[in-house]
Amino acid sequence: MELYAHPFSSYCQKVLVALYENAIPFEFRMLSPEHAQNMDELARLWPLRRMPVLVDGSRTVFESSIIIDYLDQHHRGPVRWLPDSPDAALEVRMLDRFFDQYVMTPMQRIVADYLRPAEHRDAYGVAEARKLLDSAYAWLEPTLAGREWAAGGAFTLADCAAAPSLFYADWVHPIPDARGNVRAYRNRLLARPSFARAVDEARPYRPLFPPGAPDRD
Repeated sequence: MELYAHPFSSYCQKVLVALYENAIPFEFRMLSPEHAQNMDELARLWPLRRMPVLVDGSRTVFESSIIIDYLDQHHRGPVRWLPDSPDAALEVRMLDRFFDQYVMTPMQRIVADYLRPAEHRDAYGVAEARKLLDSAYAWLEPTLAGREWAAGGAFTLADCAAAPSLFYADWVHPIPDARGNVRAYRNRLLARPSFARAVDEARPYRPLFPPGAPDRD
């Protein structure tokens, strides 16, 4: 298999966690201006040019949640990304969407604003994104009470989404001390070997973080 991705991308890290957890062999296809051939191939495989993209033989799979679902079906390992119980699987999928839409998306909106020319900055949009992150942290605090991982005792698709979401969100909009369950959960994610590996592999690219990467984690 081949994964077209960049190590510093949050959605790419989400898939890398799943691959590393089950020690699935793959070839990393770096997406950056210095790797023009890979960029051209990405455009051929997926004209929207969004990463990551997984190629498995003649099959091309895009969107991080779908890639992890695909891995669970076709390259299953000891860590299952979706429970067999339909109700339990529904909760995992719900939490996966929660982290992508209500943590990852507002975090990226804040980051993207730093890339705009000063005269085109969106102060209102950034303020709304910060409000959404505050609401997300507030909802997570009681939800995570008594849980080791997002959906309970097992590490799932939801945790693959949560890891990069909370990692970068805390950089741009710190999780308050009052949200102790959320902060502790983020620390557990950082200590998970699969995500720790993804974070370490991305360290050389921290100068690329538009708001400036904090000197921690």
